[in-house]
Amino acid sequence: MKIELLGGCEKNELEKRIQNTAAAGKLSRFPGNVLEVLESCNDYESNLKLVKRIIKMGHKSIIEHDYLVFALCDVTPIVEQTLIGYRLTSFTIKSRREVDFRTVGYYVPEFRNKNGEIHEKNEELKKEYKENMKMLFDTYGEIVDKGVKVEDARFILPYSYHSNIIMGVNARELERMIIALKFGHLSKIPDLKEVGEELYNIVSINVPYLVPNIKAQEENLKTGFEYLESSAKRPEIKILEKTQMISYTPNADDVVLESSIMYHYQCSREEAREILKEMLKKDKNAKEKMMYEIMHKDERRELEQVSFSFQIPISLAVLTHLTRHRMHSLLVPEFLPMWNMNNYITPESIKANAKDIYDKAVKKNIEVKEKFEKMGVYEGDLVYFYLSNQMLNVVTTMNARNTQWVCRMRCCNKAQWQIRFIAKDIAKQVSTVAPLIGKGLGSTCVTDRYCGEGRECCGLINSLLEADKKNSK
Repeated sequence: MKIELLGGCEKNELEKRIQNTAAAGKLSRFPGNVLEVLESCNDYESNLKLVKRIIKMGHKSIIEHDYLVFALCDVTPIVEQTLIGYRLTSFTIKSRREVDFRTVGYYVPEFRNKNGEIHEKNEELKKEYKENMKMLFDTYGEIVDKGVKVEDARFILPYSYHSNIIMGVNARELERMIIALKFGHLSKIPDLKEVGEELYNIVSINVPYLVPNIKAQEENLKTGFEYLESSAKRPEIKILEKTQMISYTPNADDVVLESSIMYHYQCSREEAREILKEMLKKDKNAKEKMMYEIMHKDERRELEQVSFSFQIPISLAVLTHLTRHRMHSLLVPEFLPMWNMNNYITPESIKANAKDIYDKAVKKNIEVKEKFEKMGVYEGDLVYFYLSNQMLNVVTTMNARNTQWVCRMRCCNKAQWQIRFIAKDIAKQVSTVAPLIGKGLGSTCVTDRYCGEGRECCGLINSLLEADKKNSK
């Protein structure tokens, strides 16, 4: 693992970043315009003291102006999934759908006992762990060599493999991230703790105003589920068969339409309803036409007034496809305590071409994990036995605007097959409770007769346009 700060490290760059942050803190109480405030912040040490004093008072919005970009080399997808969950960050990640991963390497933890100390048989455990990882990567290569695409072969990859990320984050979110990884319950997982410590080392030099507050944090390994777990027995984990809508805004179509009228005319809800009634008297298709306009505006704030909640069965291989849509409220189970590793999915292409070697590898991996567990290995070190085919249930709530965006991206034939099935299920279920909104959900070729894929277009747009021509005659 290696983490580097890209830019902003030179003395003049550091001083300029601190100057901008200090000016943001000084602006509200200093006479003159913003350029004059910036000019007045001309001493590095004074600027640093000012920023520290302001954020100590709890006014942390000023450090959102300090933006940093990191290169994270050879981290696990556990790190990847965790960091993507910080919604105010930006990421670019090496694709497992396009790149052969058989030689990328993997993370090897120092195995600990249940007391968190190095296990007496650590070297023996690492040797067997490496043999197991080699078996999994060899199986991946064999599956690819049998003609299975890498996007499906990756389901056998262990969650210890190396991922590479470019991450952009403002200093406020970075502080939260470091505290959680270094001190919180996430620190139970070794490479997450390592990331937290490495980021802290970089921050100590390059974002010095964060250090006092981070140092002040006490270790707190509570998960927030202590009361729940003391009051209710943990049930057996059962993976849903398909996406289920669990709640939604009643009369969502009308809520969106009435909201549009209310804010456009600055009228009450009662008046908006009367206006909508009058529109329907003049044109029976008024609601449909108005919703179409709303769903094609640059700003679609009306769509944010309603929401839909889902429980979704999804694999670890595909989870990031959902997580990266960061404006929905996604609840992903903690990696600990360990899930039932027998809940896994087998892609159809593997069933047809490599099922025997796939099933054998999955079974062997579970056996080794269970052996380590019986030997008293600390649970936080066992998470690297998760495979990308591991299934879990997640919960999310999306407003209609975000639902539209997810469906535009993930209903496309170019989208990965599991997330495409999920997105189409979401669109179908929303259509049953909000049919007007539902008409605007789907890939752009279906909803707008437009495709932005260029030469990589699947060709559906051409069929749709040809059908439109025939129907118009």
